[in-house]
Amino acid sequence: MANSTEITEISNNKMFGGHQKIFSHNSKTVGCVMKFAVYLPPQADEKKVPVIYWLSGLTCNEQNFIQKSGAQKYAAEHGVILVAPDTSPRGLNIPGDSESWDFGVGAGFYVDATQKPWSENYKMFSYVTKELVEIVKTNFPILEGQQSIMGHSMGGHGALICALKNPGLYRSVSAFAPISNPINCPWGEKAFSGYLGPKETGHWEEWDATELVKKYNGPSLIILIDQGSADEFYAKKQLLPENLLSACQSSNVPAILKLRDGYDHSYYYIASYIGDHIEYHMQNLSL
Repeated sequence: MANSTEITEISNNKMFGGHQKIFSHNSKTVGCVMKFAVYLPPQADEKKVPVIYWLSGLTCNEQNFIQKSGAQKYAAEHGVILVAPDTSPRGLNIPGDSESWDFGVGAGFYVDATQKPWSENYKMFSYVTKELVEIVKTNFPILEGQQSIMGHSMGGHGALICALKNPGLYRSVSAFAPISNPINCPWGEKAFSGYLGPKETGHWEEWDATELVKKYNGPSLIILIDQGSADEFYAKKQLLPENLLSACQSSNVPAILKLRDGYDHSYYYIASYIGDHIEYHMQNLSL
């Protein structure tokens, strides 16, 4: 039987003096083969370094961030490992898992599903915060306790809840255009209904950053939220970052909302500011 942290290298490309790699492994958490991308900066050849996790958005996999964000340049400059997992289990052929782009495959929402048929495999929260963390710690030169998390859209929601539900696990958290209050937006209502059951009985608030921050009790955590003003999903009230900011203010949890004039929801926007986010995390990882 394979070790639970055993991984297989799929690809390796030299980039900015380091290596962009993709791995696969048999996940016990989600019950299928999962892939994740790892950028190892040149500094990792000589010593242990911090790590930042990236969670991608709807329809994405482990490839989108590493191909489109340009983050490796900044990771090489700062000496930090970047880890980007897939967004859902794949290849399970669960009835209904491929009928829409915003639910099922490519849309795990980083929750642990409680409703059948999703509850057996759609446990992305546990995968990201437990199994993947253990795999990365075992296989790569990570400085103990020096990890942060960030993400985009659905992945921004994921990064926020991973940090808020695990006080102290991550030194810092940031999000590009996050789904900040999913219990009050169409994307979240659809996903939570399917994965968690009816709103009245599904404990949706346990998976909503705006609700979680109201009862956050842990180490100091500054939440960085980045939002483009021309984002169509911002206009359609899918993201609701102001709700999260208001909850942070009322709960005395430090938060920064950076509204970027004219930027949309795309990776062109992410590439424009990913350097700022990596610098923000490195400031916290060096404390």
